[in-house]
Amino acid sequence: MSETIIRHHWSGDEIAALFALPFNQLLHRAHEVHRTHHDENAVQVSTLLSIKTGGCPEDCAYCPQAARYDTGVQAHKLMSVDAVLVRAKAAREAGASRFCMGAAWRGPKDRDIARVVEIVRAVKSLGLETCATLGLLGEGHAQKLKDAGLDYYNHNIDTAPDFYGEVIHTRDFQDRLNTLKQVREAGLKTCCGGIVGMGETRAQRAGLLQALANLPAHPHSVPINHLVAVAGTPLADAEKLDPFEFVRTIAVARILMPCSVVRLSAGRQKMDDAVQALCFYAGAGSIFYGEKLLTTDNPQMERDQALFQRLDLYPVESKSMEETVIVRADSMMMTDRCAHESCEEAA
Repeated sequence: MSETIIRHHWSGDEIAALFALPFNQLLHRAHEVHRTHHDENAVQVSTLLSIKTGGCPEDCAYCPQAARYDTGVQAHKLMSVDAVLVRAKAAREAGASRFCMGAAWRGPKDRDIARVVEIVRAVKSLGLETCATLGLLGEGHAQKLKDAGLDYYNHNIDTAPDFYGEVIHTRDFQDRLNTLKQVREAGLKTCCGGIVGMGETRAQRAGLLQALANLPAHPHSVPINHLVAVAGTPLADAEKLDPFEFVRTIAVARILMPCSVVRLSAGRQKMDDAVQALCFYAGAGSIFYGEKLLTTDNPQMERDQALFQRLDLYPVESKSMEETVIVRADSMMMTDRCAHESCEEAA
């Protein structure tokens, strides 16, 4: 019987050493971790819809939905339940198993939560898993979403604590952690990752992953986003990240959080098929599927389907993937109670 240690106390030096491994050695190690806990040929497919677009008062330097930036994004009110259902049904028919909904708020008001609750219940009735990203949550909001049937709440920490102030000034890093705490306490599954390619150093990319891996419980889903530089935002001219450095980031995330599902998220439209294939080998087990990620472009479904066929990958329903993780995790010997709970949560 092999032994798996789920850790929440990674040091910066340990993570820096992983990043510094020879590329092939790092990928081999990450792939071994991936196939131990997951079906290496299965990819969970999600669709992301902006249910309330633009007009956000925050100043996130990467975001075209910030009201203070001139990016051409028009502000729209929260969509109706019926309008969201049309898109959710289309996503289900296209093969998505999880429907993610994003709203450009600093945080929802009580009246907003009441309307989102209606949307969540309607989407859930279609048999889809549901995920929402609504910003900072107020008192009781997470529990109301949980009671409505929401499965996941997305709240990214975005970047390393020591780089956060270079990207966002209208909220601080602790605000992010406070909302994640509310989400965990409500019993919702957490979806939490970050963005790379914003001008951060490798040490700061390591700091992002360290902050994620050292959370009290590893996120169930860990989206790793490659910056989509949008004209009009402060990061429009950010220096492009080497694609192999992005693959390294996926691989290190896979090693640090063995049971989490690492999602290859924003920026795929700029990646060639070979880079995406390396990301899947390095441990990415989920993608967003569809033409848009909120307001930015995403690869066409036909391209993804063709890539899956070429790589012998197949989309799976989230429940099937979770069962796979549970079976593989249960076959391992957990070293402590916290580790065992973490693997169960990551399933």
